[in-house]
Amino acid sequence: MQVKVKDWNINYEVIGEGNPVILLHGWLATLETMRPIANSLSQNFKVYLVDIVGFGKSDLPEHPLNTDDFGDFLKEFMRELKIENPILIGHSNGGRMIINSVGRGIVKPRKIVLMDSAGIIPKRKPKYYIKVGIFKAGKAVLNKLPDVGGIKTVKEKLLNHVGSADYKASAPVLRETMKRILNEDVSPLLPNIKVPTLLIWGTEDKDTPISDAKKMEALIPNCGLVEYKNSGHFAYLQNLQNCNVVLNEFLKNDR
Repeated sequence: MQVKVKDWNINYEVIGEGNPVILLHGWLATLETMRPIANSLSQNFKVYLVDIVGFGKSDLPEHPLNTDDFGDFLKEFMRELKIENPILIGHSNGGRMIINSVGRGIVKPRKIVLMDSAGIIPKRKPKYYIKVGIFKAGKAVLNKLPDVGGIKTVKEKLLNHVGSADYKASAPVLRETMKRILNEDVSPLLPNIKVPTLLIWGTEDKDTPISDAKKMEALIPNCGLVEYKNSGHFAYLQNLQNCNVVLNEFLKNDR
């Protein structure tokens, strides 16, 4: 199915009946990465799977987005489909969207679940800033040169040497979007989240480390944390059976 959100055609699916649950995937993912959770929750809830703008079968944005734009997207998606008081479950950048929209008070959920959520600016080692400095300096020089003699190839090699895997795999507009949102810290919004909140995290997550979860747990008033040992950024998929049990227990009074 498709719905028009702002000027974008947004792909989504609905399965099950009951109180609404919206599942929001992470960066460069699609609604399919959330389907294993949806299949379980749809036994008791009306579950909305969404290809977030820029991903899956939804439109790419024409211009780079920031974190507020993603939060506004969630608000408008709910408005178009007349979804009220949902349970929000987000992984990685999907979690960032939830924190932004709920923390700003533009979305009113029943409960939220943040799984290896993005949103806290990572602490970098000095080596990272040296690499970024070299990249920016090299790019500035290359941009002044005509695109002849393999200059374009050199620029790509520079990007491949420094850029993250997600950054390199993104379309140009998403690369610019990623640069923006990675420098936006949602921490000040966390105390504004007053609804019951569950954090699900992998202790070995290298993208959004467990220290981020600890910070969120401390700043969100009504919050609990489930840690999965020896699990990474997709801890919910690595521990799917147990994760579905945890989710059903957390949501048992919302059916």
